[in-house]
Amino acid sequence: MKEKLGVIHGRFQLLHNDHMKYLLAGKARCEHLIIGICNPEIDLTKYTKANPNRSKQSSNPLTYFERMECMKYSLLEAGVKREEFDIVPFPINFPEKISNYAPRNAKYYMTIYDEWGEEKLKILEELNLEVEILWKVPLEKKGISSSDVRKCIQKGKEWKQYVPPFVFNYITQNALDKRIKELLDKQEEEQK
Repeated sequence: MKEKLGVIHGRFQLLHNDHMKYLLAGKARCEHLIIGICNPEIDLTKYTKANPNRSKQSSNPLTYFERMECMKYSLLEAGVKREEFDIVPFPINFPEKISNYAPRNAKYYMTIYDEWGEEKLKILEELNLEVEILWKVPLEKKGISSSDVRKCIQKGKEWKQYVPPFVFNYITQNALDKRIKELLDKQEEEQK
């Protein structure tokens, strides 16, 4: 039997096909899915030893609104009905704020690939939320990552095949690919 309400979360910087697999697996388990976007703004982003790159500006090139648009239209493109999901901020770095955005009485779905995934599981369990691990896979078997896609954009390599059609069109039509390249180029220059 499906859960009435499910919650899934991630930064989605930028939304790719493996993210869609994760989102659709969560949606298959519940009637209504709430998608939490982590690091919704720079003030709600913190350095974490478990994943030190996640707090860098170059790892967070898209705004909350841009990620929400990509998420919404990619889910619609995948055949999910609009009334079956909502998108909210999900300040995972400030766990005390999560209940302001996501219901406590939902099933929280997640995947684990690394130490950061284990840390997030601990955070949700400490909040006494009901968590279901969709899958736990070693990082080397994870598949595509947003970092990989951003690197392809920076280096001028093909990346269309890694993202939903809406995401590719949205990123290129709004010149967000240029922003991604500039942020990564700047980061590399500062590291020299």
